[in-house]
Formats: sequence, C-alpha cells, structure tokens
Amino acid sequence: MRQTTPVCWTLLDKFSNSNSNISAEKTPLILQFVFFSLTYNEFGCCMPGKAPMTFRQTHGGTTQSNNIMEQENATLGNRRSANRLADEKSPYLLQHRFNPVDWYPWCEQAFSKARQENKPIFLSIGYSTCHWCHVMERESFENEEIASFLNRHFISIKVDREERPDIDRLYMTAVQAMTGQGGWPLSVFLTPDKQPFYGGTYFPPEDRYGKPGFLRLLQQIHKIWSERCDDIVNSAENITRQLEAFSQQSISKDANLDVSTLKHAVALLKTGFDSVNGGFGNAPKFPQPALLALFLRCAARFGDSEALRMVCHTCDCMAAGGIHDQLGGGFCRYSVDEQWLVPHFEKMLYDNAQLLDVYLDTFLITGEQRYAEVARGIATYVLRDMTHPLGGFYTAEDADSEGYEGKFYCWSHDELARLLSSDELNVVCKYFGITETGNFVDHSRPDPLPGQNILHIANPVLTERERRCLNAARQKMFAARNKRIRPHLDDKVLASWNGLMLASLARAAIILGEESWLQAAEKNSSFIRSHLWDEKKKTLYHRWRDGEHDRVQLLSAYTSQILGHVSLYEATLCPACLEFAVALAESMLQRFYDPTAGGFWQSAAASDLLFQIKEDYDGAEPSGNSMAVLGLLKLAAITGRAHFK
Repeated sequence: MRQTTPVCWTLLDKFSNSNSNISAEKTPLILQFVFFSLTYNEFGCCMPGKAPMTFRQTHGGTTQSNNIMEQENATLGNRRSANRLADEKSPYLLQHRFNPVDWYPWCEQAFSKARQENKPIFLSIGYSTCHWCHVMERESFENEEIASFLNRHFISIKVDREERPDIDRLYMTAVQAMTGQGGWPLSVFLTPDKQPFYGGTYFPPEDRYGKPGFLRLLQQIHKIWSERCDDIVNSAENITRQLEAFSQQSISKDANLDVSTLKHAVALLKTGFDSVNGGFGNAPKFPQPALLALFLRCAARFGDSEALRMVCHTCDCMAAGGIHDQLGGGFCRYSVDEQWLVPHFEKMLYDNAQLLDVYLDTFLITGEQRYAEVARGIATYVLRDMTHPLGGFYTAEDADSEGYEGKFYCWSHDELARLLSSDELNVVCKYFGITETGNFVDHSRPDPLPGQNILHIANPVLTERERRCLNAARQKMFAARNKRIRPHLDDKVLASWNGLMLASLARAAIILGEESWLQAAEKNSSFIRSHLWDEKKKTLYHRWRDGEHDRVQLLSAYTSQILGHVSLYEATLCPACLEFAVALAESMLQRFYDPTAGGFWQSAAASDLLFQIKEDYDGAEPSGNSMAVLGLLKLAAITGRAHFK
C-alpha cells in the first residue's frame, strides 16, 4: 500500500533525484551504478495493499479457507516443505511459509550467516492484508527461478511491519531518502551489518510499470556486490551515518509552542483542502484523522467555523463514498480516487479507531445525528467482526477474497436483480448508483470480474416509501453478503492499535449511551492486562496471537494503552484503570525517555536495530511522542503528579 506521508527529511541533497534523472555528482558512486545500469525511474509503489490466512472467529460469512492464496499455500504445502517462517506467529510471515525462498525472520542467525558467507541481505517488509505484497509473492517469491537466485546469492528476511513498526520505520526512511517514495511491500538491500544501500517497493517479475524486473534487479545487485563490495559497504555506511544524524536531531529547548504557532499550522494545512470532495490533497486520498481532529479542536477552542465546515464536508463525503462500508459499517484504508468512490478494500483497526473519534467529536460539536450513526456503524463493525472472544481487537481485514480484490463488497446488477424485488432493485440502483456496467475493475487481475459495483450514496433524496424499500433491501443484501467467502482476517492483537480502539470505544459508549460497548471496553482492558502485561516486570508487550505474546516493547503500545485506560477511567471511574495507566506511564518514562535530547525513542532496546529513532509526526497512526505528551498531561491533571508534566 502506498505511503502518502511526506518524507520528513531528505538526506541533504545526497540522494535527491529529479523525476527520471539521478544527480550524478551528488549520488554515491555505487548508487549511480545501480540506478544508471538499470535505466529506470523508481517511483515507489503506486499500487495499494492487501492479503490471507485460515482461522477466523466470524459473525457471518463463510468460515472455510477464505482466500485463493490460502488454498494455493495448502496445495504447495503438500508438495513443498515449509521454511523457517512456519514457526512464526505473524499471519504475514505464515503466508510465506511455503515459498521456495529460504526466508529468515528478523534474527541474529540471519545476519551471522550473511557475515559468514559475505552475502547481501534482501529485506522484504509488508503486512498480511497488503494486496501488492500478495502480488509480489505470487509473481516473484513463488517463482522457482527467482527463489533459486535469491537463495544462492542473498540472505532473505521477512518482517511484518505491524509487529515491528520500528524496523519498518527505519528502512522506510532510508528508501524514502534514497528514492523520494515509499510503500509496501518494502524491498530493501542491506549489508550483513544491517546497513541499507538500495531499496524500492513493489517490483514486477519482469520490466513493467517503468520498473525493472525483480530478477534483473537481483542479478545486477549481485554483480555489483561481487565486483565492488567495498564500494557498496562504504556507501551504506555513509547512508547510515546520514540517517542516524537526521533521526537524532534534537529540538531547541528555546522553541516556543504557542497558540499562534498552532493557528499558523492550521492555516497552512487549510491550503491543501479539497473543497469539492472533502479531505486533503489529491488521489490517492486518505482520511487523515489526525488533521481532522486538529481542525475540530480549533473549531471548539477558537471558534474556527471554516475548520469545522471542512471537517463536516469531509465526513459527509467519506460517509457517502465507497470507502465507507455502506452495509456493514466501518471504513476502508483509503481511496484510489479523489471522490472517495473506489477504495482499496482493506479495513484496518487503527483507521476505524481514529475515525470513530472523529465522527463522535463532529457529532458533539454539531449535534447532527448523521455523524452519530456513522460512529455507531464503526463500533458495531469492530465488535461484530474484529473482536476476539476473549476481548482483544483484531488487526485488519483483507481487501481480497477468492483471489479478487473487493469481491466480498461489490455487487453486479444481475445479482441484485435475483435477490431483490423490482421495487427494491429500483431504489437500490437509484440510491447506490448501481449500473449494469459497474464502477470498479480489479486491474491487478488479468481476468477481472465484470460489472462490479461499489456501493456509494449516489442519490440520497428518497421518499418515505423508497426509504422503507431501501431498508428492506439492505437487510437482504447484508444477509446475502454474509454467505459469501469473507476476506482474510489478520487475527493478531496489537497493544498499540487496541489502545486506540479502547479509548474511542469507551468514549462512544458514554456519548451514545451504549452500555454493551462499555462492557466490551472493560473486557478489552482485561485482555490486555492478562495477556500482554507482565505485572512483575512492569512490561507491556506488543503482539499477542494464538496464546502467546512476543518480546517486543514499543512506545506506541505504552502510549496508546495509557490513553485507552485514561479514557476508560473517565467513563467508569474504576480505580484499577487509572492505576494501570499510571504504571504504564512510569514504565514508559524509564524505558523510552531520552533525558539528553528529550522525547521518547520508538522502541525500548536497540539491540537488534541499526540505531534507535524517534517518531516525530502523526501519519496514518498517531506518533508515539504526541500520544506520550497527551497521556502524561492527562495523568498529571488527574493525579496531580507533577513529574508527569
């Protein structure tokens, strides 16, 4: 999936490019050789992301193996022994367990082998619901010729970016700095000492989309590594020094953050507003809930009516678009167009948690019930389809089912004609813009399904009789859709994303008067404390799946759980919630705070990282540092503990 957050820093001019021209005098020698010998323009993955697995706790929908890739993996498993990834818990890594590529997880064994055999490392980073990760697997990682070349000349490592966002952030920054673009799957070439020297995103198996074929790229890098290894190592060391210097820049302690700074930032952000379609920027368009939340705060605090109008228009346009699941509630990750019509259909927990807050706040400020109804739809979706029986919230749902993107969500005119009465069909076609030709084509398939329609509100003006017909039709459509084979569910539970949903759900329960939601929030809190928190060590782990937690400690896990439990405390006044938030805050200060330069490190220990970094901006997910500030200020106000300030 394409990453749209702008590059926060560029490594001076050293790795800059201008469209298709690489600056020869400014590009390190070895990178010039790679760039020019391949004669292509690396523009990042401009094609989105999704994926598969087998188990799912479902509340509707076929529960059999729910993706063609799973069936293919099962078939491959009968012919081919599993690789090292078979012992992992990550659904993403498990998807690759029958690849002929000799994958390693991120581990010292892989780096030791690379050093012993003097081989470069191919690092592939993605996530289980990433559509273009699946495409690259199908085209390249299942290709025997490509796999054989990788196995002979590289050490190949797979990383789940959702389990290890710290690794992903580090190498995403490197690729963005080298190419000006980033996305997933992220493909990075490293020295045995973990230093990056080249990278990109999705590569096709042969030259296509203005990109080199993956095998040709591997052959070229192997040739250069064999002939000019010292040049590559020197260049990688230089890149690493530049990256580390930029990542550890400190903010002046004299910096003055005041209301005028905030207002100036909002004024600049307003210039990117799309007054026609809502949202910010052009296609592909992301909801950017952090910006919407900022605008809502300015509306409430400063009486900024323009900011409020922008948020309302955006919320209305998104709610009417195909990015919004018109039958089941919840939002997809982003839209490929400016109108919010055609999404890439993956649904992520962190998006829906943040958008739940946005629609709640828009409802509180405006009093308009339509925003409350969208919020209800989000919460209902998460509790119905994204919740473990023990209370944890799952990570994501895929865009693909049965090998086709969006198949679970789209409708043909013929299918609806068989399902609905003539009156119901007429009103559904009017309201949702259904046509016989459709409005969506899955371009990632050579044989896309014909006449597919993404539901969106094309004509909201209905008579009372038409609205009754629409309600009856929607019930039939939802029941029929639940009989389809569902997209893959990534059923790991992440402390970070669970904290975001916990905070939003606890607020929603009080604001919308839903007692069962509050009970679900309390159950989620119990899950986190039972399965991811070590009371004796005062340690919060990041991922739980299949009865086990990992050993990773991340700032975002602590900060989101602090905010989640403060929110739950505000909703229930339960002392245990506040005590847990305080324990998390104290542990966070000990493990992550940088007393020298200020701010918090993204991960607690850098033993397996090239170097430590700090999250410095809110992107698709809120920054660990921004959440830390907010959480500490709230705890200081509630508890009176001055050191939290």
